[in-house]
Amino acid sequence: MVLILLTLVFLLMRVAPGDPVSASLGGHAPPAVINQIKHKLGFDKPLYVQYVQYLGNVGRGNFGTAINPAQPVSEIIKVNGTATLELTLYAMIIAITVGVAIGLLAGRFRDTPVDSGGRLFGIIIYATPIFFLGLMAQLFFGVYLGWLPVSGRASPLTQATLTTHTNIYTIDAIIDRNWAALGDVLRHMILPAFTLGLVTAGVFIRLIRINVIRTMKDDYIEAARARGINERSVVYHHAFRNALVPVITIIGLQVALLLGGAVLTETTFNWPGIGHELLLYIENRDYAAVQGIIVVFALVVVAVSVVIDFVGAFIDPRIRY
Repeated sequence: MVLILLTLVFLLMRVAPGDPVSASLGGHAPPAVINQIKHKLGFDKPLYVQYVQYLGNVGRGNFGTAINPAQPVSEIIKVNGTATLELTLYAMIIAITVGVAIGLLAGRFRDTPVDSGGRLFGIIIYATPIFFLGLMAQLFFGVYLGWLPVSGRASPLTQATLTTHTNIYTIDAIIDRNWAALGDVLRHMILPAFTLGLVTAGVFIRLIRINVIRTMKDDYIEAARARGINERSVVYHHAFRNALVPVITIIGLQVALLLGGAVLTETTFNWPGIGHELLLYIENRDYAAVQGIIVVFALVVVAVSVVIDFVGAFIDPRIRY
């Protein structure tokens, strides 16, 4: 699967209109300079040679070097990837919390106003374009109410005073015991994390609701009721617990959705993450940078999916490999 993705990205970037070297240099460089850079980067070689070299470099952990500025993709991932990691972690926490809570209530109170409201919320929030949701959040909470900042990871003062131990600002602020900086970072995190997390929560709402309804009809639930266990214990200690197992199995898929949504979220909120950088490199037709970033995205999704499969097997004894 990863090989197919690598091949598609390689081919799509080559057939896209425009010259990456000329675009990265502003379109005003002399032809001799452009040809020299193309030769240095290997863009003047036959396509199949470039493809073989590309796969070989990826296999060795070398994701290439961006054209302008001339920076290794691994360094770009290190600097900007932590911003995306921080955003997606908070968004996933919000997605699971909101999705599980509403899904459990909707399934427990099936065919009631609670169920209808939960389903309607899930459909609307999942169908709403993420950039539109982000813009509305900025307009309402940032402009009209003035409660929250609408862009960036932190204020200029916080960025100047915060020591970047990990480049994950919340962790760096805790390490420094800089509570003022931590508060500022969290305030900047709220709007983009909720925007990205709520869109993803729609998937969890639907899945949890269906599983709660299905679980409530199982024989062991009826047996628990027959033994005289009160309804609250039956629902919360038996039905809900088993209905949550499928959540583990789809987290890997949701990571891919979060990474895709992070590109638009980071652009909307001017969040300096890897998704924001990816759009800039696509605009400049920077082959190496785009290929390297997408490869890293794919490897992250695969790694998370593998881990989730093993966690699911550990939690649910019915799963065996």
